[in-house]
Amino acid sequence: MTFASLRVTKGHGTQNDFVLLDDRDGSVDLSEALVRELADRRAGLGADGVIRVVATDLVAEGAAVLAVEPAARWFMDYRNGDGSIAEMCGNGVRVFAAYLERLGLWDGVEELALGTRAGVRRVRRVAAPTGGEDWYAVDMGRWTVPGGPAVIAAGFDAEVQVAGLEVARPALSLDVGNPHTVLALRDDELDGADLTRSPAVTPVPPGGTNVELVVPLGEQDVDGVVVGRLRMRVHERGVGETRSCGTGAVAAAMAVRTWAGAGAPDVWFVDVPGGTVRVTALADGHAELAGPAVLVADAQVDLEALAAR
Repeated sequence: MTFASLRVTKGHGTQNDFVLLDDRDGSVDLSEALVRELADRRAGLGADGVIRVVATDLVAEGAAVLAVEPAARWFMDYRNGDGSIAEMCGNGVRVFAAYLERLGLWDGVEELALGTRAGVRRVRRVAAPTGGEDWYAVDMGRWTVPGGPAVIAAGFDAEVQVAGLEVARPALSLDVGNPHTVLALRDDELDGADLTRSPAVTPVPPGGTNVELVVPLGEQDVDGVVVGRLRMRVHERGVGETRSCGTGAVAAAMAVRTWAGAGAPDVWFVDVPGGTVRVTALADGHAELAGPAVLVADAQVDLEALAAR
């Protein structure tokens, strides 16, 4: 169906920002061109990605989701800023949950089950560690090191060349429902890295990868629990450098935890340019991502003007 205008909402999770639209009946033609136009930071609304709310039974991937969790009524249709389809987005899941609350499609009390291309994700409200507005905690599913025990023992399975760094660095590949490649740096190297250009990853991942640059900051005692901390910058496939990446934070924390070996903390705070999120390794091999989600504006987009940019 063609519309002259489109009502949307702008939101962000630690400044990883999104345009959200309510298309629960699946009537909007969310083309690659429309996604690019909405995400354009000069001629559009500006965003790292576009998220559509649609009934799970109306999308091709919905049958598999509903077979696992019939209560996953709503599907998070996530698109990168360049229009490409992505499996999911950790910051986006939290913002999606806040948007469902705004729409009256979730009460914010019971656990929310929702569909993504990476499977079912479960969301709950939790207290923010420093007070203030509640955070949203998402069970991000199982994280893995695709290379298995041999790669875990070696600590790396790839090499990454980043502009601004003199030599390529060893890196570890992880899967968090989407692909990631994590490399460790010093503080000054993290600050000096140029992520305006895509890092070169060897071997080249067939479906592309997100690249996380991390600086481990050690461990500390927080209310009697030993937690880890790290800094992170990220280059997202199909987007470029973003202020935050939820799945990237999980990958970064689990990579540093893997490198640390036995006895490493299960809880990690990840500092990104847009704020801080918390990653927890769960007993079942899953990881939980917790952090804020903010809806900042509602807008009525003139689609003719948008397309005429």
